[in-house]
Amino acid sequence: MESNLIIMLVTIIGYMLMMVGIGIFCSKKNENVSDFYLGGRKLGPIVTAMSAEASDMSSWLLMGLPGVAYLTGCAEAGWTAIGLAIGTYVNWLIVAKRLRVYTQKCGNSITIPDFFSNRYRDRKNILMGIAAIIILVFFVPYTASGFAACGKLFSTLFGINYHAAMIASAIIIIAYTSIGGFLAASTTDLIQSIVMTLALVLLVVFGVITAGGIGAVMENAGELKDYLSFTALHNPDGGESTSYGALPIASTLAWGLGYFGMPHILLRFMAIEDKNKVATSRRIASIWVVISMGIAIFIGIIGNALSAEGTIKTLVGSSEAETIIMEMATFMSKHGVLMAILGGLIFSGILASTMSTSDSQLLAASSSMSENLLKGMFKVKLTDKQSMFSARAVLIVIAILSVIVAWNPNSSVFRIVSFAWAGFGATFGPVMLCALFWKRSNKWGALAGLVVGGIMVFVWKFLIAPIGGVWAIYELLPAFIAALAAIIIVSLATAKPEQGIIDEFDAVNAELKAK
Repeated sequence: MESNLIIMLVTIIGYMLMMVGIGIFCSKKNENVSDFYLGGRKLGPIVTAMSAEASDMSSWLLMGLPGVAYLTGCAEAGWTAIGLAIGTYVNWLIVAKRLRVYTQKCGNSITIPDFFSNRYRDRKNILMGIAAIIILVFFVPYTASGFAACGKLFSTLFGINYHAAMIASAIIIIAYTSIGGFLAASTTDLIQSIVMTLALVLLVVFGVITAGGIGAVMENAGELKDYLSFTALHNPDGGESTSYGALPIASTLAWGLGYFGMPHILLRFMAIEDKNKVATSRRIASIWVVISMGIAIFIGIIGNALSAEGTIKTLVGSSEAETIIMEMATFMSKHGVLMAILGGLIFSGILASTMSTSDSQLLAASSSMSENLLKGMFKVKLTDKQSMFSARAVLIVIAILSVIVAWNPNSSVFRIVSFAWAGFGATFGPVMLCALFWKRSNKWGALAGLVVGGIMVFVWKFLIAPIGGVWAIYELLPAFIAALAAIIIVSLATAKPEQGIIDEFDAVNAELKAK
């Protein structure tokens, strides 16, 4: 193995061992299941903000987004980023503080399914069970995309067998998450957000210098037909561009709707120590998201310029294009020991983006199976010690399922994430908004929203969108609208909520208005 690769490998291994060390340290603070899944609601504003956004971005930030920009230009990547930036800000603005107060007042709920069940007094826990199943259905492929990204990283860089690399990465993530729980995941997410930021900045600086300056990068982009356009998709094969009009733009902006239903992000809102510090977290999170996504898109543009001049190879197809950052970092590492260390840091950034999301998703999925299905729906009696064991065991089983799903090395990170994102956004998003803001909503409406949203995601993705034309839009938008309509119609057609639910809703409003 070449010396630069050895240096990068040592840097990456050191980083991964540090994450496991944090997990071991945080495990000492887990006294009960609430601590394991929600950190005892003791997160500070900075950790809350950065862990929420690090767990949000995933490998999509350092692989999917630059890959799309590299291949087809600014339209899809740009409108997606704009939708996510708006969604991030609005989610923090209207949901975060209210959810923090409501979940504690509503039976001290520690998971999203818990909250839905407690909020609507679903004594048979049907809502809890269906919500838990939805989490398992969409989080397994979501987590699998992260494991796949790790496998691609080590396979591309070191020539290690994809499957061996993926399994080894999964073991590391499982280790610190199962040992340290939510607090370990949140603490490592803070560190990983810093590493991700450094990786992005390093690549931009090195890439621009190597390409001959910003002028040369933009000149290359300007020569490619519609590459910088926000109303057309560049054709990397040299053919005619594809129009990107009002309907595709609206459906792409709909990515922002997904935030209202992301369990691994909403859990951060529930865990913040002081509800009055949410505004600080909102500012930090929103600024970081806008800057990081902008830089990620620009890296794709820089990478295209480097390919055009022959500095790095030309990447063909969406799966290969997602390795653009790896190609740039590998080239960078060949320019001395310092550059090899920095290259290792960049690869650690890709790992960070993957690990920060996978650990949060594993915890959310584990809590759904252990707390909501076993204890909640099936009434399995467990002591605190048994609950902790169950939580860790379920987490490992879910991780194994994710490894199986990720076995195909040719899957696209961007496309897998987009489908899972739509699934959560269309099922949990409308129910969450109605639970928080509409007093008249009831459990039958919530149940209808979960079912209709989940079914519509699959129907639109696999049956309607393939028709093409005006139907070829992102499945999140029509599924979200259908679920919201179902909640409203069914809630109004059935009995009003009981008085205790209304009183609790009013009590939450009163607490939020009080200083």
